[in-house]
Amino acid sequence: MSVLEQMKETLKEEIRRAVIDAGLVHEAEIPEVHLEIPREKAHGDLATNIAMQLTRIARRNPREIAAAIVEKLDQGKASIREVQIAGPGFINFFLDRSFLTKVILEIDQKKESYGKSETGRGEKVNLEFVSANPTGNLHLGHARGAAVGDALCNILTAAGYDVTREYYINDAGNQMRMMALSIEARYLEALGKECTFPEDGYRGQEMIQIAQEIVKEEGDRLVEMMDREERLSYFQQVGREKLLAKIRQDLERFRVTFDVWYSERSLYESGEIEEVIGELKEKGYTYEKDGALWLRTTAFGDDKDRVLIKKDGSYTYFTPDIAYHRNKLARGHQRLINIWGADHHGYIPRMKAALQALGYDADQLEVVVTQMVKLYQGGELVKMSKRTGKAVTMEELMDEVGVDATRYFFAMRSPDTHLDFDMDLAVSQSNENPVYYVQYAHARIASVFRQASEKGLAASLEPEKLAKLELEQEYDLLQKLAEFPSEVAQAAEQLAPHRVVRYLYDLATEFHSYYNAHRVITEDKELTQARLALLASVAQVVRNGLKLVGVQAPERM
Repeated sequence: MSVLEQMKETLKEEIRRAVIDAGLVHEAEIPEVHLEIPREKAHGDLATNIAMQLTRIARRNPREIAAAIVEKLDQGKASIREVQIAGPGFINFFLDRSFLTKVILEIDQKKESYGKSETGRGEKVNLEFVSANPTGNLHLGHARGAAVGDALCNILTAAGYDVTREYYINDAGNQMRMMALSIEARYLEALGKECTFPEDGYRGQEMIQIAQEIVKEEGDRLVEMMDREERLSYFQQVGREKLLAKIRQDLERFRVTFDVWYSERSLYESGEIEEVIGELKEKGYTYEKDGALWLRTTAFGDDKDRVLIKKDGSYTYFTPDIAYHRNKLARGHQRLINIWGADHHGYIPRMKAALQALGYDADQLEVVVTQMVKLYQGGELVKMSKRTGKAVTMEELMDEVGVDATRYFFAMRSPDTHLDFDMDLAVSQSNENPVYYVQYAHARIASVFRQASEKGLAASLEPEKLAKLELEQEYDLLQKLAEFPSEVAQAAEQLAPHRVVRYLYDLATEFHSYYNAHRVITEDKELTQARLALLASVAQVVRNGLKLVGVQAPERM
């Protein structure tokens, strides 16, 4: 438990004791004590509404209850400097914040582990994200999903969850045949032979490139030696391998790795799709209509029933997805989290319904929906790649603005909101650029330590020296540092990586404000040593926080 959490627990316990000593209610009747940070500093450091909560039980006016509690408080036990009763009965606490210097010792002791907790208690979580079809390059939507998904994995792991990162390879179905047909057309084209490009084929540059590589490796052997179905099977296999390799390469450059790459094709080969259909039939949730097999998802809140097997005997894409989610749960995952694009929003109720039909809890599946991204450059909306005239790829965005800026910008907004990505802002070296602003805080501190080293000065963790940190701005910085573990835990609980990004920006703001107002290296050696210790803590938390969202913390900028 962090220094701040320990203090809060001490204060809560003191409030509970005061309620009992005031004879307001029996101990068993005391509700949970909530402490909140007031919006305005004038209202104190912490506040509680316990007096209003007790009104019905104690049958007294809330301000009277608050007065009775305050009278019985032992202010020395909980670092209380002053107590005020406000409004209808809020109790506002003004703290002796000198206890916050202990957070420096805690950060120094834990270092890279500061911010971690056991909130998740080892719960097994499967987080599936990106999962782009292996039919082309990764684009902006995939990039946002990758940044959000990876940051969320990092945050959940830091909060004590057992996380498996998974990529679902959609390598079965019509899109794979269409990919093979597209490569075939480009292959024949490269050989100067007549061909008709499929109407719904994939026209990306990557298809041309793969076809040219096949010509280089195989020549015209595939035309001369194979019948068409053999040739298409070859193109499908080679295309899948080459496109997946490119996807892996781009993701690794983006600092995103996966524990599991799960093939949709394996569900067909293992017979799991037939198994799940059999199980749904056995449970009585399927029926036949118009020559098709339907799943009664309306029994679990879906707006209409869904087809599992079409009248031609082929599966809908929903059917292997059910088998896949069943497989994930069968592997021992207690909770499934999927990062899906906005176009999948309507898919959520039917998937939850299918899991319920199989006997699982609908809440075991959670879906984070990422909204669309719009790129702007020079004040203009960027619709097409300058290089290819097609959609801008994740690779091009990394080339243009770098991995740090790309990841930070994608993670800094709630994923369910539309994002306007200003490429000019992302590469600017100014305080208006949020990633630069946060990284510059770390680089600035590193510069201070280089100056201190030249003067033979170093940070000190001796309590009597840390006691020299007594300015309000120093306490504000310490308070912000103390809040980091709970911010990480809440970001995990809410599946909200943007909370960590917002925290880092606020911490950087507190630091820059402090640094601009006060000298760190002063004539007072002990004060200097204390301030260096404070800055070392800020740098450590900035590093830890940026690492969670996959962004580097440079020492020079």
